[in-house]
This record gives sequence, C-alpha cells and structure tokens, in this order.
Amino acid sequence: MILAPSILSADFSRLGDEIGKVVSAGAQWVHIDVMDGHFVPNITIGPPVVRHVRSVTDAYLDCHLMISDPDRYIDAFAEAGADGITVHVEACTHLHRTLSRIRELGCTPGVSLNPATPLDTIEYCLDTIGLVLIMSVNPGFGGQAFIDAVVPKIEKARDLAQGKDILIQVDGGIGKENLGMVLSKGVDVVVAGSSIFNSEDPVTTIKEMFEIAREQNH
Repeated sequence: MILAPSILSADFSRLGDEIGKVVSAGAQWVHIDVMDGHFVPNITIGPPVVRHVRSVTDAYLDCHLMISDPDRYIDAFAEAGADGITVHVEACTHLHRTLSRIRELGCTPGVSLNPATPLDTIEYCLDTIGLVLIMSVNPGFGGQAFIDAVVPKIEKARDLAQGKDILIQVDGGIGKENLGMVLSKGVDVVVAGSSIFNSEDPVTTIKEMFEIAREQNH
C-alpha cells in the first residue's frame, strides 16, 4: 500500500510540521488537493504552496487538480515540484493531450473520475495514464462518507489496468474501518485526510493503517 495523507485536513498554520510527522510515520506520498471554487465548491491552494511543500519534504507530491481548464496550470504545478499531476476527465476537453503533456513534463499523469462518471470515458487513452483515481466521495470537501456504490467501479478499474503500468488510487472517506475492504478490491494508493489528521494521534493512525495493509496481504 502507498499511503497518501491529504493535507486538505492538516493544520495549515504548521503545515511543514504536519507533513514531516506523517512522512516520518511511513507515508510515502503527500496528497495535495487543488480546488478552484468553480469545478468544485471550494477554494484551496495553488503552485506557490506546492513549491513550499516541495522545500520541506522529499516525499512524492501527488497533486490532484480539481479545477476547470487544468491545461492552463499543469506546467506551473510541474515547475513547483509536483511528482504526479492528476486531472479530472470531466474537466478536460482533450484528455489524451492533457495527459501527454503531464508526461512530457516528467510527472506521472493521473486521471480522476467522480462517483457518477463511467470508466469508459478513459478507455481510449489508457496508454497515456499512469494513475487512475476513483473518487469515493463527490469532490470539494474533506470529511465526507465513503460512497459504497463505487466499489464495483474500483474493481473494474483494476481490470482495466491489468497488464499495464497503471496505479489505482481511491480518495474519499477512507479510514481504518474500510481500508482493508478497498485494498481487497485492488487499490494501490490510498488517500486519507480527516481520518489521519483529525485523529488523536496521526502517527499511531498511520502505523495502524499499515498494519491493516500487512494483514490484508497475508
């Protein structure tokens, strides 16, 4: 399991410390939710914050662009230090071109699908995809409940990626209580925000999540 704590739920007044804490506990990725107040009903951060995050950690920076017209900004996020850039199929006019540009910039090209978006929207460009992000909540806010109806979609995504160098990621409502279930469906990368940063002890929570993953592998 690759664990990607979402800083959307972190304390931004001490963001460097928050990131250092989860990375030292074993989290391999840092998930950065970028929202524009247009594609989703919330506004978060942009490339300057990513640049500062890059300066405080060597962890993989997983930038999830929940924004309209992402083509205007992918170069800026790559220059800021993103390792992976994920765009929404619903926000891209020419998805293949957008993903190809992300790869040209040296980043892992990811594509995200909202709960109601079918997987056949990405089938034609599987050769350009490095990561498929299945949203298990409607994007825009942290702390939402997992939507059970997306579970078959996770399994179908795993089937689509069979034999290809594509990671399957799930984001939304993931905690210790349902982590084993999503891993059993073939998820490689787990995004967790409030279940980590809002817990009594994020370090202990992360260690417990990795223990669940180890038990799942057995």
